[in-house]
Amino acid sequence: MEHRKKMSRTVAIANQKGGVGKTTTAINLAAALAVKKHRVLIVDFDPQGMATAGLGKAKEAGKGIYQALMNGRDIMESIHGTALDNLYLCPCSPELAGVEAELFSLDHREKKLCEALLKAKPKFHFIFIDCPPSLGFLTINALTAADSVLIPVQTEFFCMEGIPDLLNTLNVVRTYFNPALKIEGILLTMVDDRTNLSRQVAEEVRKSLKGITYTVVVPRSVRVAEAPSFGKPVVLYEPRSRGAEAYLNLAQEFLQK
Repeated sequence: MEHRKKMSRTVAIANQKGGVGKTTTAINLAAALAVKKHRVLIVDFDPQGMATAGLGKAKEAGKGIYQALMNGRDIMESIHGTALDNLYLCPCSPELAGVEAELFSLDHREKKLCEALLKAKPKFHFIFIDCPPSLGFLTINALTAADSVLIPVQTEFFCMEGIPDLLNTLNVVRTYFNPALKIEGILLTMVDDRTNLSRQVAEEVRKSLKGITYTVVVPRSVRVAEAPSFGKPVVLYEPRSRGAEAYLNLAQEFLQK
């Protein structure tokens, strides 16, 4: 992989509430940036391995972020290309499922991912860390390694639940491990503008989290939902769909911010 002298940014995609479009956003925002000629790495840091599966890869023992995190292996040995030029994946492997317990007894346990990513940073313009739906050691590692955090929020009645806990965790991480950590933005996902509820929730989120909510929203989309089963981001699976268009527009807003 060639070295490019361009500022690298590491973004954690986090929300401890599951089913909000976290992995979908990691894959599709990364892919949209790759289409725009940026070299992008996705680190699948969720033991469920959905980003790995969604990019058409299988979880394989001994091959993935766990080896760089816990065994000191050079992370570049665990990075693979994908079906899209400029988009790379450091997959999840089965060992990641037990890593929370392993990290518990280690010194500097919150900095393991930060150390593992050092060799990758000069090779990519953007690194996205797909976090698990929890606030354990994996997410704290991701937030310690990141420059910023992007928070997907589904437009449903309980969508604001969990956000205060996540913001508290961000404050703890800033205080002890990573004072420069910023909020990249709040992304409204699975928006169905035909329903009053979806519109009202979107309005409420924008009001409550003024200034940090993206203008672009991701609509509820059959094509976005189907794409992972074909191992592709939506910009490859159905490039003219509303979902692909939304993520390309999000990539543009992300770059402008």
